[in-house]
Amino acid sequence: MVQYAVTLKDGDWTVFKDGKPLERGLSRSAAIQMAKDLAFEAEERGDTVELLIQGYYGEMSRRLTGGGDD
Repeated sequence: MVQYAVTLKDGDWTVFKDGKPLERGLSRSAAIQMAKDLAFEAEERGDTVELLIQGYYGEMSRRLTGGGDD
């Protein structure tokens, strides 16, 4: 399983992969698009993907997708 997250960290929207920052200083919409693109690529490889996105008020949404037919 791979986890992608979009959170507001130190005033910047940041994209994380498995807890490590990939890109920071993005707009929220650009960060979400990047995370969704990365999640899609991981799903295409057959990985299970957890996508976490922080809202403007701190709430988190979670989506679990993908996975192969092992």
